[in-house]
Amino acid sequence: MNVMDTRATSAMLYLDGVHVSFDGFRAINNLSLTIEPGEMRAIIGPNGAGKTTMMDIITGKTKPDEGDVLFDGKTDLTRLDETQIAELGIGRKFQKPTVFESQTIEDNLLLALNVDHRVRGTLFWRETPSESERIDRVLETIRLKDSRDRLAGALSHGQKQWLEIGMLLAQDPKLLLVDEPVAGMTDVETHQTAELLKEINKDKTVVVVEHDMTFVRELGVRVTCLHEGSVLAEGTLDQVSSNERVIEVYLGR
Repeated sequence: MNVMDTRATSAMLYLDGVHVSFDGFRAINNLSLTIEPGEMRAIIGPNGAGKTTMMDIITGKTKPDEGDVLFDGKTDLTRLDETQIAELGIGRKFQKPTVFESQTIEDNLLLALNVDHRVRGTLFWRETPSESERIDRVLETIRLKDSRDRLAGALSHGQKQWLEIGMLLAQDPKLLLVDEPVAGMTDVETHQTAELLKEINKDKTVVVVEHDMTFVRELGVRVTCLHEGSVLAEGTLDQVSSNERVIEVYLGR
């Protein structure tokens, strides 16, 4: 077994030599990335760098033209569809929150929890004790325990983002992909979101795509800068932000 194989089998997420073209445009170009179990990684880079396409590949929305995409050391994600990938334990939070505005916070979480239980696809079943317990834990994590009976539509923009993160957590994924979580948030909410993600990272692997450098600094994690569909630089935020190419294509603007 060579070094690469060992890295692939120990990684939570392993991308190697990934290419994707759309109508002749290379959106992802020889992208290689390794995320370890329990790690939190921030992905930065200019618009069009391939950040969203990378998320689409991991979740099965887009199939790569070539390259390896492995989850948890063994599963080839390129062979699975979006539903199968979600069931494996990969949860994705998009930039725009999609909560059920006319339901309470608690009911939003229950709906998320039972997303696939066709038999109980209504809010009229009795939740089991373990489900209630999980919902309580999630409410505590997303700092909405005292608001469980409020309608989701009445929440602030930041709280809606937290509720949506909670809806992912209710499904107990191993890997969370979070897309620009603090866009449009106040400074206080941004700080609280950093704290919230750090807490989640205690027992889940997290990948965060973000433009807000203050927030990335607060996360204090390893940073990967993408450019033209491949990795331009990787390291601490200080290392990456002092890289001349990164300044040139991204930070210097």
